[in-house]
Amino acid sequence: MAAPTFYVKPALIDRERHRALRVRRDAGFGFAAGAHAMPLAAAEFKEACKEYAIVFARGAQGVEPQVLLGLRDGENLFVDAAGHWDARYLPAFVRRHPFVLAELPNRSLGVCVDEAFAAPGGTEGDSLFDAEGRETPFLRQSIDFLERFQHEWERTRAFCQRLDQAGVLQAMNARAEPAGGGTFDLQGLWVVDEQRLRALDDPTVLAFFRAGELELIGMHLLSLSNLQGLLVRLDECKRAGATTPSPSGGG
Repeated sequence: MAAPTFYVKPALIDRERHRALRVRRDAGFGFAAGAHAMPLAAAEFKEACKEYAIVFARGAQGVEPQVLLGLRDGENLFVDAAGHWDARYLPAFVRRHPFVLAELPNRSLGVCVDEAFAAPGGTEGDSLFDAEGRETPFLRQSIDFLERFQHEWERTRAFCQRLDQAGVLQAMNARAEPAGGGTFDLQGLWVVDEQRLRALDDPTVLAFFRAGELELIGMHLLSLSNLQGLLVRLDECKRAGATTPSPSGGG
């Protein structure tokens, strides 16, 4: 998975070190204001395609789906100056923050928390451990969410590998021209080419169908109409003189 860009100080959760740590779930989404794209699991396509453009990117671990949030690096057009997220669906990549799984030297996965986002002591927010040092329901639920996300991500990677092997992806080199002026080149992104998709042999198409992945491809293609919505958002921000907040630990 792409490296999380908005984790400032991730640390493995430690029962003693983090006993007094609290996490405020109402701190806003300013931490994601600089994320113009982020990974999206296959299970999220159904809701995400209604509001976002879903594209593919190539990284060190192969092809992965991403939700496009802005037209320029460091700009998330869905986070306003107050740190509010302006969309009905919130990607799981954001919802899991300030927690994240990290690979340990023995190849197992450990649970980390962003210490720059959580605060020690005080009375506001949710604790990770109770007075006896046991995991709180909040921490347990957060870990369960991470594990479900990781499981779904493995399924997503398998889908992307099959998509890449089928040869239906093509580079997306597009130029966006907002009404307010200026141009933005969208490069380094990939989309499914419909002609290549129609040219696939029957066994390959059947395999995609049996796996429920033709539906995913359809939702990806449908979502591309939301690229126009990014231009509208950019124009609205310019007219209002709005600027997104700088990424920070506290939102």
